[in-house]
Amino acid sequence: MRKFGLATLALLSLTFCTPEAEDPFLVGTDRVGKLLKSHRLSDLSGVFSQDSLVRDTTGMAMGPANRIEVYEPGGKHLLTLTAAADTVERVGNVRIRDPRFRTEAGIGLESTFGDIEKAYEVRKVVSSLKNILVLVKGHPVYFTISREALPPALRYTDASIDAVQIPDTAPIKYMMVGWE
Repeated sequence: MRKFGLATLALLSLTFCTPEAEDPFLVGTDRVGKLLKSHRLSDLSGVFSQDSLVRDTTGMAMGPANRIEVYEPGGKHLLTLTAAADTVERVGNVRIRDPRFRTEAGIGLESTFGDIEKAYEVRKVVSSLKNILVLVKGHPVYFTISREALPPALRYTDASIDAVQIPDTAPIKYMMVGWE
């Protein structure tokens, strides 16, 4: 009877001490799903062992591929990874393609600018010809919003855009993580 009690106690301690399985779609400061900031490009086959990796072969003559696309077994596009500019040994940027990926605050591709503002403090808004880039404080994730989501008077101007000028209902076009 005593052995049974000790075995039960040992099993319970292992159960409560074992870390929970990581969310495969969580976007944190140092991770995007299964991918950690510390992973090297040579680790990707192991990290995404259940998924398909497609390497960009257009630049292969000049060196290793610097863009890698990740697809799950059913063919759904999950991520596009780009090598860091300073080295091809690590991931520099991640473009999130699947709406199941979400930050700890619940922000994902199906969120809006209003959701971003509720969850994060906007650090900077950068304007480009067709899009605006929204950078947030304390997180490497950043968001692209189409200028088409802006009021008509702001769509075609080359003036800088302020966060207060972006409608809360503006949808996220792209979601990226920059580790460079």
